[in-house]
Amino acid sequence: MTIRVLLADDQALLRSAFRVLVDSEPDMEVVGEASDGAEAARLAAERRADVVLMDIRMPGTDGLAATRMISADPSLAHVRVVILTTFEVDDYVVQSLRAGASGFLGKGSEPEELLSAIRVAAGGEALLSPTATKGLIARFLAQEGTADAVERDPARAERLESLTVRERQVLVQVAGGHSNDEIAERLEVSPLTVKTHVNRAMAKLGARDRAQLVVIAYESGLVRPRGE
Repeated sequence: MTIRVLLADDQALLRSAFRVLVDSEPDMEVVGEASDGAEAARLAAERRADVVLMDIRMPGTDGLAATRMISADPSLAHVRVVILTTFEVDDYVVQSLRAGASGFLGKGSEPEELLSAIRVAAGGEALLSPTATKGLIARFLAQEGTADAVERDPARAERLESLTVRERQVLVQVAGGHSNDEIAERLEVSPLTVKTHVNRAMAKLGARDRAQLVVIAYESGLVRPRGE
């Protein structure tokens, strides 16, 4: 299957570089380019994109707003947004993950990392290093003074009640940045069983992918940022 990629960045030169890289891969193709968020959201639907490489800061409608637009559209539930940022730690990145982005990637990443991110996001798995995404979220929740995340978002905590004991255990492991194979070894079950629990947790919690599961785990209070 060919992964259909949409490029959203206000810098034409950067888009051109990404296009050359993506189109050089036999399993990928660039199906469109956008210079602002509104155009990105529109083209994601028109061009039937699988993955959107989204610059977080663009004039007009930025990447954050565009991510929310894509995530809110039921017809685009299959679309995965990968946030591109020049900042290793960026408040907008966390907001985008909460809005439905699958993860983030620094613009200074190696070409192989970018291509891997596209494939991983298209497959619905954890984007690049799960630990990196988890660490970013944890730092920002800590900076926001989240002394008690359950009080901040009781709705999230209530939704956790729908999970089985095993699903909660798996969710904790996902938030810890562990892969399915690692979780399987820790809980002494098969990777397929872990995948089943992850998928069920996503369905019950309304999460698009693993990145959102990490956010929910922190916002519900199930997992605490380090130092708390």
